[in-house]
Amino acid sequence: MSRECYHCGQWVEKDEPHDCWTTTEKALTSGLSEDLMDAWERLRETAADFGEQRIYASHHSIMFSRRACYFFVRPKQKLLEVWFFLGRTLKAAMVRKTLQSSKVKVAHLVYVTHRDQVESPLTDWLKEAFDNSDLLSAKAKRKPKKKAAKKK
Repeated sequence: MSRECYHCGQWVEKDEPHDCWTTTEKALTSGLSEDLMDAWERLRETAADFGEQRIYASHHSIMFSRRACYFFVRPKQKLLEVWFFLGRTLKAAMVRKTLQSSKVKVAHLVYVTHRDQVESPLTDWLKEAFDNSDLLSAKAKRKPKKKAAKKK
């Protein structure tokens, strides 16, 4: 008896292994146009040069993380959605959307459609996100100190 996977909609035969959550960078970027592939490659090279980190594919995104994710890319048919996390809110025309993702982190969305967009200020923001990732993650985990009762 077969069943339909509620994540991806694929029909899976009984006892057939199925893991639609596991994917690869190659699978996520395989359908990109030449311009988007060039942009993706430049984005990945730029981020990889920042320093030691883990780059991996997860469901529909390619994640870049130190201890915690500092940015991720969602390859779409006509653009690359680039989400990065800073400790402040940016006010820039390039930034399409911002979301408070934790007490200390603000998520920023930038659309990339061409290789030439992978330059300053975007690369500066990504570097800032990389440099501050561990600090922001540590701040989020810290619990506020309770004030001691004053003696009279």
